[in-house]
Amino acid sequence: MKTYFLLGVLLSACSSGAPAQESTAATAAAPTTATPAKAQPLFDGKTTQGWHTYLQPTAEPAWKVVNGTLQLDPKAPGQGDLVTNKEYENFELNLDWNITDGGNSGIIFGVHEDPEFKATYDTGIEMQVLDNKNAEDNKKPTHLAGSLYDMKAPSEDVAKPAGQWNTVKLRKLDGHLTFWLNGTQIVDTQMGSDAWTALLNNSKFKTWKNFAAYPKGHIALQDHGHEVAFRNITITEL
Repeated sequence: MKTYFLLGVLLSACSSGAPAQESTAATAAAPTTATPAKAQPLFDGKTTQGWHTYLQPTAEPAWKVVNGTLQLDPKAPGQGDLVTNKEYENFELNLDWNITDGGNSGIIFGVHEDPEFKATYDTGIEMQVLDNKNAEDNKKPTHLAGSLYDMKAPSEDVAKPAGQWNTVKLRKLDGHLTFWLNGTQIVDTQMGSDAWTALLNNSKFKTWKNFAAYPKGHIALQDHGHEVAFRNITITEL
C-alpha cells in the first residue's frame, strides 16, 4: 500500500507541475508592444534654443521670437537660414507658416552643414513656402507653395493667402517623402527611384552632385529676404 501511495503522489506532482512550466514559457514568449514615438518641440515659443544660423554658432538677430512665433526680420543684421542644432534622418515634421505679401521662403531638410557649401540648398531638399498670388517666383508649378521645389508640383493648390497660417506635415522615412499642406497630401515620391531620377534630371539640380546626397542632416527655415513666421514646430523621429 505504501508503495502505491508514494507512486501516486509522485505522478500527481509531475502532472501538476507541467502546466506551470507551460504557463511560464508562454509568458516569456509574449510579444512586447513598442512605445510609439512622441512628437518633440523644436521651438519652445520663447527662445531660439536648439537653432543657429547656418555656419554660425548661434541664431543671429534677424531671427526673433515674437508672440510665440519664430520670425525673420529681413531688415535686421545677421541674415541667413536658421537650422536645427541636431540632424535628422527619418522623421515627421509639423509646423505652421505665415508669409507676407509677395513673400518667399522654404523648409529645407537633409542639410549638410559644412563651409564647403555656402547655402543650405546646396545639399538640402526644399518644401516651398510662398505667397502663390503675388510672389515673383510663382510662374512654375514646381515653385508653388508646398512643392518639392523645382522637382514636383503640389497635386493641388491648397495654400492660404499671404497673412494667413498654413499647416505643414512633412514625412521622410527611408527616403520616402510625403508632404501635406493644410490637411491635404500634395507630394509623394521615393528618393532614388526611377521617378526620382526623372524629376532630378528635369530640375536645376541635375548637375548638383551634393544635392540630396546626405540621408541625415539639419532642418532649415529659409531666409529669402522676406518676412516669414513659423510656429508650433514639432518633430517625431521615426
